[in-house]
Amino acid sequence: MLWATAGVVTLGFLVTLEIAARRYAGVPGPLTTQAREVIFAPKPGPLYGGLALMMVVLTWRQRFIAAGAAIGIDVVFVLVRWAVDAKVDADHFFGNGALWVMLGCAVIAVTRRTGQERVLLLKAVGLGLLLVAGRKTGDTWLLITAKTRPEVLDPYLATADHALGNPSWVAGQILKATGPITTHTLDLVYAQLAVAAIAVALYQLRNVAAERRFPSHHLVRTFLVIGLLGPAVYMIFPVVGPIFAYGPGTSGTGGVQWAVANLWPNTPPPISIPHPVPYDAITPRNCMPSLHTAWATTIFIHSRKGPRLLRYAGTFWLVATLSATLGFGYHYGVDLVAGVVFALTVEAAMRALDRGWDRSATQLIAYGATVFAALLACYRYLPVEMATHPWVFGPLLLLAMSSVIYGYVRTTKLWERDPKKTAPVRQVEPQLELV
Repeated sequence: MLWATAGVVTLGFLVTLEIAARRYAGVPGPLTTQAREVIFAPKPGPLYGGLALMMVVLTWRQRFIAAGAAIGIDVVFVLVRWAVDAKVDADHFFGNGALWVMLGCAVIAVTRRTGQERVLLLKAVGLGLLLVAGRKTGDTWLLITAKTRPEVLDPYLATADHALGNPSWVAGQILKATGPITTHTLDLVYAQLAVAAIAVALYQLRNVAAERRFPSHHLVRTFLVIGLLGPAVYMIFPVVGPIFAYGPGTSGTGGVQWAVANLWPNTPPPISIPHPVPYDAITPRNCMPSLHTAWATTIFIHSRKGPRLLRYAGTFWLVATLSATLGFGYHYGVDLVAGVVFALTVEAAMRALDRGWDRSATQLIAYGATVFAALLACYRYLPVEMATHPWVFGPLLLLAMSSVIYGYVRTTKLWERDPKKTAPVRQVEPQLELV
């Protein structure tokens, strides 16, 4: 019943988003774009990432068969497109095979499996398809924010960022001075965040095939929920980022004609009374909170119980992601503070749902949500005060974030010492005694 309810809710959300995308943006939504990729050339990364997650329930022999089938189907699609001279995007040559294999496994689960094996395979297929749908949903959300929020609140965050010393401007100058190697490395890390998430998730799910069950809590759950809830905040607090609002823009969107002033990264904006400013209808309003920071924080948390190499990789990805978000001008420093608080609150909620809700969980999640709301309120209504009193508000921002980190670490350590509802209680059947 739980999985059926979750499936119905997810389907309802996707249908709603499909309608909203067509009404407000005039483009197909996530359901339509996903259905098109059965035939038309998709972006391969998300689909093969979803296939990798699905294969955690398969034996090694079945994994080789599934991977071979996906590659074989893609070869056929590529040859057909080459024969008919079909025009495709530069990074959309293949990927249909992964989707076909996942759909085929769903058919096999319904027609050839029974009982727990059917449920397990359907869960795996759902996990893989959710990863792909999450990407489509995120893209649709971003387009909706651009179409429905004509004004952005960047001047408020740029003013509040004075309390932290304008870290985006500082990081942008440092990155500019370090040369192309650092730039290319951080760009790769920033763009391939999902790859790091899949690597950690595959480690956490490595025993599913042998144990024939999924762990009660893993990275993918939190990753998807962050991507689901974060864009809702974008609609409340639309922000495009320093390189757009105070620079020339990037990736084909924005421009100096839309910028408040062409200042980033050389000259921090002056302190003045902020107000909303108009911006183009293409650039996503995806800064508050920084979901890249939230996702990287979650990867760091879930890599802590892995081997040394995985822990080092999780730490590197967090540091590099934070450096990239600031150095490329995609986020303000206050975005990152909010992103960390947001990630820890969502992660605590997901762990509490798995462990069982109690007083400690309620207190931790309520505190995290309160701090997050207080941060948004300060950014919106006290930016000038924050800028004119940086030695007061700067430490207060870091203290607020640190208090949530401390509360999360302290509470989750107590949970690990006193696990609760981590495994179902086994019912022992009464036995008849022979007299």
